[in-house]
Amino acid sequence: PLAAPAMVASADLASITSLAALRGALEAFEGCALKHTASNMIFADGNPTARLMVVGDVPGRDEDRVGLPLVGPEGQLFDRMLASIGLSRADCYIVPLIPWRPPGNRTPTAEEMDLLLPWLRRHVQLAAPEMLMLLGGVPAKALLPEGGGILKLRGRWHDIDYGDGAPRPTLATLHPAYLLRSPPQKRLAFADLLALAGKLG
Repeated sequence: PLAAPAMVASADLASITSLAALRGALEAFEGCALKHTASNMIFADGNPTARLMVVGDVPGRDEDRVGLPLVGPEGQLFDRMLASIGLSRADCYIVPLIPWRPPGNRTPTAEEMDLLLPWLRRHVQLAAPEMLMLLGGVPAKALLPEGGGILKLRGRWHDIDYGDGAPRPTLATLHPAYLLRSPPQKRLAFADLLALAGKLG
């Protein structure tokens, strides 16, 4: 029974054929209570035709206030991370794991994730990036088949099928918010960025 709403959403989502239509459908979607407690929907930022899609974490207070993913201090660090390998936001397409901030920054429930992940997968299908980078343990756990924490999952490429039969190279790395709390781990994130730069050529 818990999976039924997601199955219905997936069937409906198959008829959406553009990012603009996906955004409109998400704005009109009334099936998730998070929409009614959040200030803004966070859809995406950056270049929708970029080769690289970056999937951020569950939206926090700053994202909810501004309506964009990866803003505030962690967004500034993310911009510096990109710059360290010669990239900017114009070179990637940034999306949140889910489009609305849970109240009080709580962890999304399993039911909320089941309901909203099909929207993210359709987002990947429509943007059709060559590769993806997942920021942090929550997106990694949600989208990678292997178990374990982010320190185990980071730094390795995984070929992930996001529902369209076209496996895409996907790299998990440490979230900028974690790096702000644990600066010594920046060396691990930089190693991941170098791997990403190598894949991008």
